[in-house]
Amino acid sequence: MEALQKGLAKNSLLEFYYLARAVLVKTEADFDRFDQVFLDYFKGIKSVEEIPREFYDWLQEPKEMKPYDKAEVDARTKFDLDKLLEMLEERLGQQKGRHDGGQFWVGTGGTSVLGHSGYAATGIRVGGEGGHRTALQVAGDREYRDFREDLTLDLRTFQMAFRHLRQQTAQLEGPKDQLNLEETIEETGRSGGYLRLVFDRPRQNNVKVLLLFDSGGSMMPYSRICSQLFQAVNQANHFKDLHIYYFHNCVYEELYTLPSCRYDSAVSTQWVLNNLGQDYKVIFIGDAAMADSELFHEGGNIHYGRFNEETGISWLLRFKSRFQKLVWFNPIPKEYWPYDYGAVTIEAIGQIFPMHHLSAEGLARGLKELMRAR
Repeated sequence: MEALQKGLAKNSLLEFYYLARAVLVKTEADFDRFDQVFLDYFKGIKSVEEIPREFYDWLQEPKEMKPYDKAEVDARTKFDLDKLLEMLEERLGQQKGRHDGGQFWVGTGGTSVLGHSGYAATGIRVGGEGGHRTALQVAGDREYRDFREDLTLDLRTFQMAFRHLRQQTAQLEGPKDQLNLEETIEETGRSGGYLRLVFDRPRQNNVKVLLLFDSGGSMMPYSRICSQLFQAVNQANHFKDLHIYYFHNCVYEELYTLPSCRYDSAVSTQWVLNNLGQDYKVIFIGDAAMADSELFHEGGNIHYGRFNEETGISWLLRFKSRFQKLVWFNPIPKEYWPYDYGAVTIEAIGQIFPMHHLSAEGLARGLKELMRAR
């Protein structure tokens, strides 16, 4: 209430949305809950039709605010929301050009209740700082749903996913050399007593996994979810063999046995490629976002004193050639891949490996990739 009394919401529902979230929410895990509550509470609010593009063009480069009589402006600009919306709809139908420093049209630098960079006791901001999206649009995007602690993408979900990987792999791979007695009896009966043997693949734990984590730097915001995945893998007994290594941004001549990627924990990448069979299922966890040079140039390794004589992308291609089944999980939401930092490297790596968002849906899709024939 103190923030509202100080005018920090700026008579804008969008500004109120950000203000309330900043004051009320104490952890990013509750951002999505806030969005849902906000949507539910304000779902009946009236809104005007989409504002024409030319209005925003007219509101560019706002004029400087001229001196005004605050008491006089306050007296004539106090309206409720319904009246303001009505006035805005009227102006949208009447206004034919830019206006600055006035008190009636949608403009800048004046005392109109419509526009921005001016003053009025109440009003609707059109354009200006903060973009042209409504509060309900922002809340409706629910961009923080993956931050929730009660998401299905948690330690148990990872555990169940890897268990499913083992079970499905056992059913899809390997020779059918184990007699299915019940199906044999069923098929023999159907064939009039002629023996019909039915064989299945044995339900044995034959899944081998190579897990490679991008560690540090731009992966720091995703450390919690990566930690959960690591715990799920370490606690799992679903694999015949499991190897976990770390890299920073891209794979070069060395991998690391510790997330700190220290020199004393280094292992030759070529040794890993030579000593792990083609039947290992390879899972990369990383945002794939880096400077172009780190992926495409010799010496692109940002570790001082660790000059890479071969490009990072050449090492990734070696993994692709060595192993039959690989997948890359990216914690950056897929819709941001073309625009986020590292868009070029994200696209390039996505052309080498099947890449999926590290979400509940993406995890399911990615593990299906590991179950398919090459």
